[in-house]
Amino acid sequence: MGPTLRDVLRDRRGDDWLIGPSSEDFWQRLEHLTPVFAAYRASCSGASVLIAENDQLQFLATCLAAWATDCIVVLANPRWGRQERQQVTDMVNLDWDVPLAPGLETYPCHVLGGEPGQILIPTGGSSGQIKFAVHTWETLMTSVEGFCAHFGVETVHAYCVLPLFHVSGLMQVLRVLASGGCLALQPYSTLKVGERLALPSGGFLSLVPTQLQDLLALEGNIPWLQSFRAVLLGGAPAGRSLLDQAQAAQIPVALTYGMTETAAQVATLLPEDFLAGHRSSGRPLPHASITILSDQGQPQPPGQPGQVVIWASSLAQGYLGSSREIVVGSAHPTGLFATDDIGYLDDGGYLHIVGRSSTKIITGGENVFPEDVEAALLNIDGVGDVCVVGLPCDRWGQQLCALVVMVSPARLQDVPGLLSPLVATYKRPKQWILVSALPRTLQGKLSRPQAFALAQQILGWNGAATLTSRP
Repeated sequence: MGPTLRDVLRDRRGDDWLIGPSSEDFWQRLEHLTPVFAAYRASCSGASVLIAENDQLQFLATCLAAWATDCIVVLANPRWGRQERQQVTDMVNLDWDVPLAPGLETYPCHVLGGEPGQILIPTGGSSGQIKFAVHTWETLMTSVEGFCAHFGVETVHAYCVLPLFHVSGLMQVLRVLASGGCLALQPYSTLKVGERLALPSGGFLSLVPTQLQDLLALEGNIPWLQSFRAVLLGGAPAGRSLLDQAQAAQIPVALTYGMTETAAQVATLLPEDFLAGHRSSGRPLPHASITILSDQGQPQPPGQPGQVVIWASSLAQGYLGSSREIVVGSAHPTGLFATDDIGYLDDGGYLHIVGRSSTKIITGGENVFPEDVEAALLNIDGVGDVCVVGLPCDRWGQQLCALVVMVSPARLQDVPGLLSPLVATYKRPKQWILVSALPRTLQGKLSRPQAFALAQQILGWNGAATLTSRP
C-alpha cells in the first residue's frame, strides 16, 4: 500500500509547489481548514461535504483538507445554474444557503451509501442529467502511476487551465502532488491573451482542441508549446487540419482517451508517434486494457469496429445519480466498463475512436456516426467547427443536418460539393446551417442536445429550409 493523501501532504508541507497562486497561502489555508473538517468529521457519521469553491486556491485547500480528514467529498461546478443545483440538492440533501463555515462555498450534505475517503466527481452534465463517479485515493493514484509509467517520468510538472472540479483538472493536481512536481495554475482566459507562467521544462500542458486552436493562432506561442514534454489533447475530437497544423509546428501533442469513470486517461498517443504522423488515441496505459466487442459480445479482430470495453484498476467504484444512493459496482458490474464509444484496435494495438453508439443517426436504414461526417468536414479548408445532428424526417426517419462555423472568407455554399467525394451519399447532410459558434461545455465538449435544439429552432420543426445562416 502506497502513501496516503495525509502522507503526501505531510511530506510536501511547506513546498513551493504552486506557480501563479501563492504556495504559502495554500499551506496556511490548509492548516486553517484541516481542523474545521476534522471537527465536522468527528461530529457525525458519514460526514459529507459538497465543494463549490470558485477560487482555484480555495478549491485546492478545501478539497484536500476535507479529503485528508476522511470526509466524503462531492465536487461541484460553481457555475451550475438553478436546474443543476436542484438536481444535486435532490441527490445529496443540502442547503445552498448554509455553508459549513463563514466565507466558504462548501456545504454539509448527506451521501447515502457513502464511505469515508470517497471523492465524487461530476459527469454527464452535457446531457442534462448530472451524476457522480465514485472514486477513492487508491483508484486515482493508480491512474497517476499509469500516467508516469506511460510517459517514462518520475516527476510531473503540469500547466493547468482546466476546471479543478473536473477529472481533467483534478488529475493534474494529483499527479503533481504525488510525484513531487510543480503546478502552474491559471485561468485559460489569461493564458489566451498571452500571459504565461514559468513552469520547469519538460512539463505537461492539458488542453481541449478549441484551446489549442486558439493558442496556435497567437504569435509567439509555438516555441512555448514546443517546450512541453507533451501537450495532452482530449475532451473532444480534434479536426485533421488542426492536428496537421500542430504536427507542422512540431508541437508534441499527445491525443488522449479516457473519462471520469476511468480517472482520466486509459489510452494516450505518445508525442513521438504523433509527430511521426499517427492520428489514433494511442495504446492503453499500463494500468488498463481495452477490448473491442461485436454486437454479440465477441472480441473483434484488428481493424473491425465495435463497442470499446475497458478494464482498469482506476475504474470508479460506482455512481451516485437520480437514485440518491451510491450504487457500488454500477460503473462496471462485471469488472469491465462498457463505454458508449465505438472504435477499433489496429494491428499495432492503437485505439481508434469512430463515434458513439448514443449519437448514432439512422437515416434511410443506414447507420451514420456524426463524428465520422464531422471529421470529413473538418478536413475541408474554411471549416472551423462543425456539428452534425439527426433531425426527425418522415421519409428517412432522420435526416442529417450540419451546423457549420466557417472561417472567413470561405463560403458555406461551397462545402456540400467539397464533401461529396469524401463520404458515401447517405452520409451527406441534407440541411446546412451557418453559425458563428457551436454550444460547448466548460470542458470544451460539444453539447449535442443544445446543437440539436438550435437546429430545430432555426429550421423550424418541419425542416423546410435547406441552407440558412445564424449570425
